[in-house]
Amino acid sequence: MRITQTPIALAVALTAPLWLATDTGAQTPSSPPKSVNTDGGIIQADKVEKFFKKPGYSPYAGRNFPTRVYWGDQHLHTSWSGDAAGGGTRVGPEEALRLARGEEIVSNTGQPVKLSRPLDWLVVADHSDALGVINEVIAGNPAFMADPTAKRWNQMINAGGAESMKAVMEMITLQGEGKVPAVMTDPKIAFDLWKKLTAINEKYNEPGRFTAFIGYEWTSNHGGGNNLHRNVIYRDGKAKADLVPPMTTFVSDHPEALWKWMQAYEDKTGGQVLAIPHNGNLSNGLMFSTTTTLKGEPLTREWAQTRANYEPLYEITQGKGTSEQHPSLAPADEFANFEIWDKGNLNVKPKKPGDLEFEYAREAWKNGLALERRLGANPYTFGAAGGTDAHTGLTTAEENNYYGKFPGSEPSPERWSENAYDFEGRTVKGWQLGASGYTGVWATDNTREALWDAMKRKEAYGTTGPRITVRFFGGFDFAAADAQTREPAAVGYTKGVPMGGDLRAAPAGKAPTFLVGALKDPLSGNLDRIQIVKGWLDATGKTHEKIYDVAWGNADKRKPGADGKLPPVGNTVDPKTATWTNTIGTPELIAVWRDPAFDPKQPAFYYARVIEIPTPRWTLFDAVRFGIRMGPEVPMTLQERAFTSPIWYTPS
Repeated sequence: MRITQTPIALAVALTAPLWLATDTGAQTPSSPPKSVNTDGGIIQADKVEKFFKKPGYSPYAGRNFPTRVYWGDQHLHTSWSGDAAGGGTRVGPEEALRLARGEEIVSNTGQPVKLSRPLDWLVVADHSDALGVINEVIAGNPAFMADPTAKRWNQMINAGGAESMKAVMEMITLQGEGKVPAVMTDPKIAFDLWKKLTAINEKYNEPGRFTAFIGYEWTSNHGGGNNLHRNVIYRDGKAKADLVPPMTTFVSDHPEALWKWMQAYEDKTGGQVLAIPHNGNLSNGLMFSTTTTLKGEPLTREWAQTRANYEPLYEITQGKGTSEQHPSLAPADEFANFEIWDKGNLNVKPKKPGDLEFEYAREAWKNGLALERRLGANPYTFGAAGGTDAHTGLTTAEENNYYGKFPGSEPSPERWSENAYDFEGRTVKGWQLGASGYTGVWATDNTREALWDAMKRKEAYGTTGPRITVRFFGGFDFAAADAQTREPAAVGYTKGVPMGGDLRAAPAGKAPTFLVGALKDPLSGNLDRIQIVKGWLDATGKTHEKIYDVAWGNADKRKPGADGKLPPVGNTVDPKTATWTNTIGTPELIAVWRDPAFDPKQPAFYYARVIEIPTPRWTLFDAVRFGIRMGPEVPMTLQERAFTSPIWYTPS
């Protein structure tokens, strides 16, 4: 295996490359020069015309491509979600937005909380089913107390503790079975509350500084806990979002019905929406079907095209597990066993044999290639995103600042050992929750429109919490010298396509080449390595995958073995103090890699995975802070990571 590997390790403070620059926006020039020197090669005049309006001395003037990554959480619940409020959440949408913007607030358990750095954007994605109604139940509104179930929930929630969480588990179960009390499903009440929520988003939306997206979670728990959830995100403001009530599973819990609602919304308002599915790992094999719809109807080309259009991203990591790949499906992938939740569906009901293949992103990307050959369209051309799915109103995804899933899992000496979920004795322990994740979006500006457009074109990626900066471009003409430029974006957009893009019909004699670079989060660990994961479809219709290490830290001492595997980077974590040293790994990696086994007749996809050195997990921070000892089954360290959206190759 031949790898073009050019790691660069420089002090972070001295290496602010173009991918951290601020975008200025631009128009097309009228008379570009014949060529421009970019330090990594020559960009020809016809290429320059795409990016410069008036080329001159400054290499930054006139750019119109994204030069900054914007960080956010597309999946946060507040006290307006029934299961959140039932579990004790009192932080509402306003407080959640204030925290995301950088303010200090008080958590649901009375603890002060603040982010290490403000986010650039946020989606308060409260459940559309019974949106905000739970607060009327908790308050004992007489209009709701006439229903015996609502009255019982009022008593259980106000009792607090275990009784409150029992009410939450019952809510989730009844919602999945379509048995929520009718008094809580009044569409008029929900629509009125929706308009109040959109008004809150308008109040905190500040174009250029902070984006408060309008959105909600459509929460299909088909068949009693089979997770088919989607976060719906609007490109629009309140004026359009208020014209049509959000979709609920009271109408239908089939994704096809949601897509019809999305089409109807766009037709009526002229606006735009997209959906981001999450937790396929809890769907019991339903998230990424290759045979039929939920109704049992065969998949069609139109179905595939509709899904690909409305679902451009997938939440690849969050608190209830990472859904990149399952280790049993990729035994050669030493990094696949990361924060895995595979015990059952959302209600912890056991899986059926064979379910796993249809629950994980990499398998969907591979199966999508086969479906395209069969149907004429690929339904699974989605990119990658991250989210917290916190039900506390607190978008905290850092290991040392983790406030849990529900108020019961906010910081305390007991939270690691308590039941995070308990469905009639089917439990998930608190330590199994993960502090994940965020989405990085490469956009031209911090506005709803620019960020949404970047999500739609899949120029986005997910991380498990750290704000690792990642660039990923694919083309046919990248050369080793391109990895030496301090302006990789100028080269990347000129010679190829960014993450989320498509390559078609390889020129004769050429294989795809990729320019990939990553810069560490200043507050997190050094980088261990960059990998490119390839999946492809052979002539017989069988899918394959292979993982390549393309750049790594301590390259002078670490060399691949005879089996092609790179030795582990090491571990500097001190378990007594929950600290580590960045004496291993490197702050920055950048490389150009050429596919050494390319067949121009085989459709394929490629994505980058960036791995950090080991650092303390939230459980170790808790063990040290509270002076407690946890069981041997509890992981104390982890290797945080980023997953880019893929780049696809399609033969002519």
